[in-house]
Amino acid sequence: MKMELEVNNNILLWAVERAGSNVDEVSQRIPAFSNWLSGKKKPTIKQLQTFAKKLHLPFGYLFLESPPEEKIPIPFFRTIQSKDAANGGKVSLDVYDTILIVQQRQKWLTDYLKDNDYEHLKFVGKFEGGNNIKEIVQDIKKTLDLNTNWANEFSSWARAKDYLTQKIEEAGVVTVFSSIVGNNTHRSIKVEECRGFVLVDDYAPFLFINSADSKSAQMFTLAHELAHIWLGKSAGFDFRYLQPANNPTEILCDKIAAEFLVPQDELNDVLNKEKNIEKIAKIFKVSQIVIARRLLDLNDITRDEFFKFYNEYINRDIQKKEVSEGGGDFYKTQRKRLSTLFLSFVNQAVLENKLLIRDAYQLTDLKGNTYHKFMREYLY
Repeated sequence: MKMELEVNNNILLWAVERAGSNVDEVSQRIPAFSNWLSGKKKPTIKQLQTFAKKLHLPFGYLFLESPPEEKIPIPFFRTIQSKDAANGGKVSLDVYDTILIVQQRQKWLTDYLKDNDYEHLKFVGKFEGGNNIKEIVQDIKKTLDLNTNWANEFSSWARAKDYLTQKIEEAGVVTVFSSIVGNNTHRSIKVEECRGFVLVDDYAPFLFINSADSKSAQMFTLAHELAHIWLGKSAGFDFRYLQPANNPTEILCDKIAAEFLVPQDELNDVLNKEKNIEKIAKIFKVSQIVIARRLLDLNDITRDEFFKFYNEYINRDIQKKEVSEGGGDFYKTQRKRLSTLFLSFVNQAVLENKLLIRDAYQLTDLKGNTYHKFMREYLY
């Protein structure tokens, strides 16, 4: 005889809401669900395990008397403000779980670095409370070993972005590009909800950039998140239309990012000779959308002109991205999805017998032969 269990209806309904679903949808996926709610039948352990798996719920939560309080550990800012927008406000389960996964990886790496006598990163929070934009930008470039016109060395802004990512990781900042929860391709992170987030830490700061976003927008998000590191402020953001939320730190980070990518003095010099956005973008090795954003800052174009340009450009960029990327290479994708820097430390810890292989599997979400093949053939 199968063992049937009592589960509080409030917990069941909360689990449905938590997953961003509704009773009708869940009843279609799990036909017995409506009978549990009505009391006609009680669920078995196996049925509850299936329910928890489909709704991405820790199994033990089903046996709580009341729903636990779940808040993201960082402020989450939205360009179009809402009551849940900051101070650990509500986000989708996909974003919530992703932040917790990255936080777990950060905790392991921080502990590993401390245990092995690595020094903390002096630039993290170096300008906390400061607001001198040019001074902060200068320090970022100095720390990353970037000269004033570093991007001019590259044939395109896309190559410049890859180089910038490399220099960020060389400085000790883990940089993650992903658009899904862990390695679950069925759980995507919507760009309109989350363009990225930053988890600040003196030893192992993490940057997360939503790789589903257009590549042209990713560059600005990356620079914006760098500013958060130097100011010592963790945060997540949707960054609609590449516009910051109405928050002092967000606005400052936005200005730092703009100055980092397109210095105002240099842009003014160029504007005396050239007004074409495409040509200006080639000069600074950034995307046209970044130049348009900068021209908006300087009141060189109107907000209506910017939004029209933004929508047209982003739509074209996303279409190009979909055509060029196709299915992609799983192993090469892992380097960006998990970060080469993070994976290098995991591999090092395993080889030093300071991390069990099963824990390495759990940290990377790579299992068995997949893990070993990656570390052997694709890590570097």
